Amino acid sequence: MYTREIQESRRTPVENGKPLQGTWTKAFEEVDLLSIHRPYPLPLPRAIKSFRLKEWETFIIQDDRYFLQARLCNLKYYRTAFVLMYNKETKERVQFSKMLPGGLWQLPRFPDNSSVDSRSLGFFFRTHSWLDAERIMLDLNIRGKRHRAALTAHAVFDLAAASTTPIAVSLLFSQRRNMYAYKALTAVRGSVVFGGQHILFDPAKTSGMFCDFKGYYPYRMCCTWCSGMGFDEQNRRFGFSLGENQAADPHRNNENALWIDGRLTPLPEVKITRNAESEWNIQDTEGMVDLVFTPKEPRMVSRNIIVSSMNYESPMGVFNGTLVSAEGEKLPVNDVWGMSEKLYLRV
Repeated sequence: MYTREIQESRRTPVENGKPLQGTWTKAFEEVDLLSIHRPYPLPLPRAIKSFRLKEWETFIIQDDRYFLQARLCNLKYYRTAFVLMYNKETKERVQFSKMLPGGLWQLPRFPDNSSVDSRSLGFFFRTHSWLDAERIMLDLNIRGKRHRAALTAHAVFDLAAASTTPIAVSLLFSQRRNMYAYKALTAVRGSVVFGGQHILFDPAKTSGMFCDFKGYYPYRMCCTWCSGMGFDEQNRRFGFSLGENQAADPHRNNENALWIDGRLTPLPEVKITRNAESEWNIQDTEGMVDLVFTPKEPRMVSRNIIVSSMNYESPMGVFNGTLVSAEGEKLPVNDVWGMSEKLYLRV
């Protein structure tokens, strides 16, 4: 059975100017990767090092009927915001995205209690990470247009209610360059006004996953992620987040995790491939991950703006297969909704 060392909590993933590597179960008080001494061979000014850092936050919320995704991303050349609300039964959706030049706002350095917002005419997106109180809040407001329904949302990710053990990792790309990730699966309460409907998120039936990423990612970034969540036959809340990236030593250190009723199982390295039917196969070599993702709602974004190019595929769909917890419990995964993402980014 695969095991991974869980280290004692630390204030920051950087020590004496060097990035740490490992897994923790508590958020860092401060994430300042600019404090790393000489992440590149040449002694670059702080402003240039900051320009190489990429960072984003993602929120995924779903119950048996609705799927909501919201994301803020700062790539320094430009920043993006994205919101998707989807009705699984009727296939009705509201989707909003924008891209702004420059990286004028920064995502929080202090996850314990910090906020960030993005706003423009007819659009508002605000997050408040209040991890010392075990809460994360999300507020959205999108004005309707002729081709798009209005959407207003307020959601609270309540880590205390679900007794969630989060995962925090620092993974090395090289001796002096790393990525940080914080992930948590928890109950969500809140409400959404969507297409003339008032939807309440019941925390007993609604799950959410929050992900926070920062890193000195390679100039050509290639990553794949898969995540899903639901309830098993015993009505236990479970969810998983699996990634395949360019970090060194992925067997010993990776971002993969399973939660069952708030209990965390760090999972081993996975390989994510496609078969002839366009299904995504997610497997490990330890016998703990064996999933097939079947896309139901495809989505593809491509951009080429000379200084940067991106190919991003993020279909919604269902997972089937099995996962194994740290206690050896075999968890069936049957038509569990979630999403997969495949990203190529040159920036």
